[in-house]
Amino acid sequence: MASTAKFDVWQDTSGKSFYGARAWVNLNGTGTVAIRGSAGVSSITDLNVGRYQVNFSNSLPNANYSAVSTNETGGVGGTYSHTTTSLNAYVNNASFQPQDGTNINVILFA
Repeated sequence: MASTAKFDVWQDTSGKSFYGARAWVNLNGTGTVAIRGSAGVSSITDLNVGRYQVNFSNSLPNANYSAVSTNETGGVGGTYSHTTTSLNAYVNNASFQPQDGTNINVILFA
């Protein structure tokens, strides 16, 4: 028998609020892009070199959420175009040119 617990806000024993990740994904962005692991993410789309769309399993209440992206290319990365159903992630090399990433992580809090 499965059960579901729903919370508006989590609190520690002192009453301080904390929030868990709404969604996360670890993906391979080279060749045929692939999800290695995820929660709250339904799919990813390869938009262009170093550009990926992360599609959420469930719509978020609004697009005013915080997202973080990391990669192992030695360059920089981030997110842009936040909507309630997806966000875009990017990877650039050290010269700030788009580059496919082999190990990209995106996490969002809403």
